[in-house]
Amino acid sequence: QLRLVESGGGLVQPGGSLRLSCVSSGHAIDYWTFAWFRQSPGKEREGVSCISGYDFRVSYVDSVEGRFTMSRDVAKNTVYLQMDTLNPEDTGLYYCAADIALHSCSTIAAHFGSWGQGTQVTVSS
Repeated sequence: QLRLVESGGGLVQPGGSLRLSCVSSGHAIDYWTFAWFRQSPGKEREGVSCISGYDFRVSYVDSVEGRFTMSRDVAKNTVYLQMDTLNPEDTGLYYCAADIALHSCSTIAAHFGSWGQGTQVTVSS
């Protein structure tokens, strides 16, 4: 398993931007599949974006397509989520997740074995 630590959350006005970081330790991340999930009170955990450790393709949930960008820096063992044009519906606790056994991306939380503690994102005026 990886140890994952997220940072970068905060309070931002609608239309603003944030960049989340997920620093990993324990293994090199080259072939791990990473994902960002978010959870709001009363809602299920939702997969937001994912980068495959097999072909390095990135996928997004429809609601963030064109506004969020996921990337990774293998040298820094870090995965990022750049979030632009934020709206109140983006509010939630954002988690970084990873798994070595996944060859393709997944939006199912149970498929990921390593999780961070989460970072809060609040979009409000």
